[in-house]
Amino acid sequence: MAVKSANPAPLGLMGFGLTTILLNLLNARLLGTDALGVILSMGIFYGGLAQIIAGILEEKHGNTFGAVAFTSYGCFWLSFVALNVLPKMGLSQTASAISGSAYLAGWGVFTALMFIGTLRVNKALQFVFASLAILFFILAIGDFTGVITFEIIGGYIGIICGSSSIYLAIAEILNEMYGKAILPIGSRI
Repeated sequence: MAVKSANPAPLGLMGFGLTTILLNLLNARLLGTDALGVILSMGIFYGGLAQIIAGILEEKHGNTFGAVAFTSYGCFWLSFVALNVLPKMGLSQTASAISGSAYLAGWGVFTALMFIGTLRVNKALQFVFASLAILFFILAIGDFTGVITFEIIGGYIGIICGSSSIYLAIAEILNEMYGKAILPIGSRI
């Protein structure tokens, strides 16, 4: 008798969603810099490691998209933590506005390309990736120009993006548990 394995996507989606919300509460100026330790810790363990684990499990399920997405965004969170911690440890310089904006824009391009893959699945995942691509580009513009308003706007977009990821995680859990659509995720376009 074959043993059914669990769907790893809700773990990755929740890790991404909660960590994204925390960071963007800071970007939106709804949390102070005293929250940075909480955000960086979440970035290592839930945004980083939990997503990498989810990505590895997606690979075992034969889901290339999920494997690439979760592993990549898990590594994003680990790199984000490193970008914030290494300069404080004297191991690197603080990123310049140009290098910081290039980092964010690169992730925006990656996310926009991954968005194309979501067109084969549900509308909820499409929203997560579309809002994330917009978030990365808005934050890149903010880093490049130094205009704080872009960071604040990005913060609110990030809160929405993270919330949509949490919604999708809970929808996948509840819909599987009840064997029907408790929370709709929308069929593919």
